[in-house]
Amino acid sequence: MGKKTGSNRGWKIFTAVILAAIVVMIVFSIREWWLNRKAHFVMYDAFGIDMPVNYAIHGIDVSRYQQVIDWESVRDMEVNNIKIGFGFIKATEGINNRDPRFRQNWRRSKDAGVVRGAYHFFIATKSGKKQAENFISSVELAKGDLPPVLDVEQTYGVPGSKLRERVKEWLTVVENYYGVRPIIYTNVDFYQQHLKDEFDEYPLWVAHYFRKTRPRIHRPWVFWQHSEQGRVNGVFHKVDFNVFNGDSADFRNLLIP
Repeated sequence: MGKKTGSNRGWKIFTAVILAAIVVMIVFSIREWWLNRKAHFVMYDAFGIDMPVNYAIHGIDVSRYQQVIDWESVRDMEVNNIKIGFGFIKATEGINNRDPRFRQNWRRSKDAGVVRGAYHFFIATKSGKKQAENFISSVELAKGDLPPVLDVEQTYGVPGSKLRERVKEWLTVVENYYGVRPIIYTNVDFYQQHLKDEFDEYPLWVAHYFRKTRPRIHRPWVFWQHSEQGRVNGVFHKVDFNVFNGDSADFRNLLIP
């Protein structure tokens, strides 16, 4: 009887292990399907690109490369109930560079009633603190603005640990100054290879526009840059297009109070 009971117990344990493995495989498969599922895109001739549907809030990001922008024309453009609801504007780069169009874009976007946000292009070979000071000295945030953004896309040969140290330094200095947690902008591969796990508490703006799937990343994101080929009234060069991952209430909650 003892041997039989032991055999039964072993069989039950074996069965439980197999069932657990099957459950894990099913969960993993569902997760992979969720990450790789195709997004539904519709072509908008006026914007010049395919745009993902089921997103209520759309926006652009600009820098000096778009030259002089007519923000009132940007605000007034509407195609099938799609309007430009926000604009991220390049402010600074490295430790002493300011985008020559920033002040003009910053002022005129607000005057036009377009929700604005400012971003800093990160140079990994430079001090995170000094880069943060460059941004702070250039950008005065106000109620209703989007949180500050750190655009980090390249390592410039800097080791991963030093890169993360400098990124964290920028984020900490900027958050302490403005009292709001910054957003990180990067692409899926860069985040997975260099920032994963250590910066998951920061809101993510993710670039992903070579496959018509939602951003394939194992963490939440708030903005998705889905094209760099868009057209908008008032902007005389191609422009990056983005969507916000949420509804109007979520968007308002993200803004600086």
